[in-house]
Amino acid sequence: MIETDRIEFKEILTETLEKEVVAFLNYRQGGVIYLGIDKNGKMVGIKDTDATQLKIKDRLKNNIAPSCMGLFDIEVEEKQSKHIIKITLASGSETPYYLKKQGMSSRGCFVRLGSASEPMSTQMIEELFSSRTRNSIGKIRSNRQDLTFEQLKIYYEARGLKLNDQFASNLELLTANNEFNYVAYLMADSNGTSIKVAKYEGITRVNLVENNEYGYCSLMKSTKQVLEKLELENKTATLITSKERINQKLWNPVALREAVINAIVHNDYTRELTPTFEIFDDRLEITSANGLSTGIDNEDFFKGFSIPVNREIMRIYKDLDMVEQLGSGMPRILSYYTKKSFDFSNNFLRITFSINDEPIENSGSMGGSMGGSIGGSINLTPRQQEVLEIIKRDKKISYRAMAEQLDINESAIKKHLNKLKEKNLLKRVGGTRGYWELINND
Repeated sequence: MIETDRIEFKEILTETLEKEVVAFLNYRQGGVIYLGIDKNGKMVGIKDTDATQLKIKDRLKNNIAPSCMGLFDIEVEEKQSKHIIKITLASGSETPYYLKKQGMSSRGCFVRLGSASEPMSTQMIEELFSSRTRNSIGKIRSNRQDLTFEQLKIYYEARGLKLNDQFASNLELLTANNEFNYVAYLMADSNGTSIKVAKYEGITRVNLVENNEYGYCSLMKSTKQVLEKLELENKTATLITSKERINQKLWNPVALREAVINAIVHNDYTRELTPTFEIFDDRLEITSANGLSTGIDNEDFFKGFSIPVNREIMRIYKDLDMVEQLGSGMPRILSYYTKKSFDFSNNFLRITFSINDEPIENSGSMGGSMGGSIGGSINLTPRQQEVLEIIKRDKKISYRAMAEQLDINESAIKKHLNKLKEKNLLKRVGGTRGYWELINND
């Protein structure tokens, strides 16, 4: 491991931590800070990780402005028998971020340049401030101030967390004038927001057979209802043989959950639009009101770099374990679906999950010869056939090269290769410097 524009090492918790955090918040790709690793990449470890994590969270909460709550993860990892602390930081949408005690000046504003955190120029600070997102849901006053939060309290208590009398302030549900903001409105027991889950007969929007609305309650409750509905719709095809029971979902459950959560957490609620979920005979479409964030291109998006649109919502969903590590959702989705599943426009993002076409082996009529067959009774998906064709052309091709040709990530490639090995169609000869050998396949 070495320091880069996105990785910073610190041997111990020092007074300069906030400076490094500010630099990553102001950097368009965010970054990661490791505590317990020296500048040469040597693991030295952190002795009291629990106390150190509490100190970090307290310092980031109180020493940086605007608030960066919801923009960072803190976790403990074990490397070379040493415990280190990993701080993952997303790029913020309210740049420039700065050290409170130094103010919005060159002494308080920093940005990542190479492997160093450098002071911002006055011109850069002024340009960022002039373009700062001002119309965020955390700053919009709720049109209702008679809000209650019993549902949210129940969810927190179920996680062993208790919301005290200061919860509205702690969760940033208040405007600068101490009134409930639009985040509070979305999280309240009663509101005017709902999420649509529609079901059509066929592959067009002509024949609507089911139209469900989940909402008018806490957004967290609506999210759970949508997840439950789609889990019910994610039917399982089952084959029972003399040896085993083989199950197969319409859509990959891990990718589906990540896509649902992403659509809801990153939706642009300032436009009073909500995500929609539409089920067709051949696919599921998830559409959210939000294009690519400013400063993020397609490549950054697919690598998991993001600027959380609603960091207050992100923070609540992380508290309740609905969101895991920052930036982990996209890699999970791309482990099962290609980049072609995503369609971007200036104002919307649509994810399309086709019905799972992975055939159930030895299934007779179920799956049939879907994807074609090699060797008589061995069924392959179209993707597995593509992998074999690539290997036919170049038996020394690397994982990365195959991933680039098929426009998927390396973990997905390895998954397909393992399937081909299990079907005794392929084997690896000679390790990393070796080659692929096709078996019973001309």
